[in-house]
Amino acid sequence: MAPRETSHAHVFLAVDILIGVAAYVAMFYRRRWPLAVALAINAATLISGLAAGPAVLTAVSLATRRVYWQVVLVGVVGAAAGFGYLYVEPGRGGGPNWWVPLGFGIAVTIAMMAVGMYIGSRRELVFTLRERARQAEAQQELRVESARAAERERIAREMHDVLAHRISMVSMHAGALAFRQDLPAEQVRETAALIQTSAHQALTDLREVLGVLREDAEVRGDRPQPTLGDLPGLVAEARANGMCVDLAVEVDPTVPVPDQAGRTVYRVVQEGLTNARKHAAGVRVEVSVVGTAGDGVEVWVRNRRGFGQTPLAPGSGLGLVGLRERAELAGGRLDVDDDREGFALHVWLPWPAAA
Repeated sequence: MAPRETSHAHVFLAVDILIGVAAYVAMFYRRRWPLAVALAINAATLISGLAAGPAVLTAVSLATRRVYWQVVLVGVVGAAAGFGYLYVEPGRGGGPNWWVPLGFGIAVTIAMMAVGMYIGSRRELVFTLRERARQAEAQQELRVESARAAERERIAREMHDVLAHRISMVSMHAGALAFRQDLPAEQVRETAALIQTSAHQALTDLREVLGVLREDAEVRGDRPQPTLGDLPGLVAEARANGMCVDLAVEVDPTVPVPDQAGRTVYRVVQEGLTNARKHAAGVRVEVSVVGTAGDGVEVWVRNRRGFGQTPLAPGSGLGLVGLRERAELAGGRLDVDDDREGFALHVWLPWPAAA
């Protein structure tokens, strides 16, 4: 009887080792077939104590996925197989206190599954935090790109408003020199000096704008932006360059005009004078600014059409587009009246009442 039991034990040991080795091989496929591999290896612990290690690993790996019915199923199979191993292994048995190993196996299984679910929860949390950080970084990059685009658009508007004004004066005086052959030498020198001054101012403005665009610029133009108070100087400059401009400003002097509204008024008048200089040279231009706090500011720039004149300088067609964008950004609106009689530019801008 003893030799038979010894032979039976050797066969059981060989089967235990064989199934254990197979379990160690199978556990490498736990990520491809998590439930099938975990069930098979945990069920194999019924006849193989060597498979206990892979059974724990696959069960914990399955628990990290946090699919509750799979966790319960594998836990029940593992606890039952571990308890059954006590009765299958030769020379062992449950004994009268069978409930002790059963309770211990259930407790170990619960703890093991809890650890796996905690690991899965931590992984999910880390993944969520990384994803939020990635999204936040992407949104920050979008905000930076949007801010850069807005700044470039603002600089482009400033460049157009300033340079178009300067270059139109250069073109006007150069055209006068080319058209008039009978000018005295003194007037020719004065006109050439005006052309040189306007060209120098245009280059200065261009250098400041390009300095803002360069990322490695150390010196940027910090000249103060024009306001409503600079409007008479603009008109005086236009008159000095040969334009006929009538200016009427009726603004409530007790309340200061907001900087954005004043700057927009200045740019509107500047663009209106530039257009009149290019398309209707020598024609009288009427500029009126009327406004009170609470009602807003209205700007009118009117001029009649020129007589058979060709533009002194080519137009890009973007001046009025930029003005409309300026007005809308300031909360106002722009209207253009272009008919046979002449050209009229009308802009309304908000002016909040004093608190």
